[in-house]
Amino acid sequence: MRLTEVFERESQARQDLGDDNSQVTIQDLRKTRLTLRQLNKLRKMNDIRAYEQKEKLKLVRKQYAPPPQPLA
Repeated sequence: MRLTEVFERESQARQDLGDDNSQVTIQDLRKTRLTLRQLNKLRKMNDIRAYEQKEKLKLVRKQYAPPPQPLA
C-alpha cells in the first residue's frame, strides 16, 4: 500500500462484478471472443492506468527533486 492511497479515495468502479462472467467450466471448449464493449472497456482501463502512472511519476519526481538553491 502506498502512502498516497491512505489519503486519496480510489474510485469504486474498478471492477464491475455484474460484468464478470469469466467462470469457465470443463465443458467450455471454445475460446470466448471479446465484444466491442469489452474492448472499449479494456482500452479505457489502459488509458486510466497510463494516466495514473504519469501522475505517480510526477509525485515521485517532486519528492526526489534536488532542493532549490538558496538565494544569497
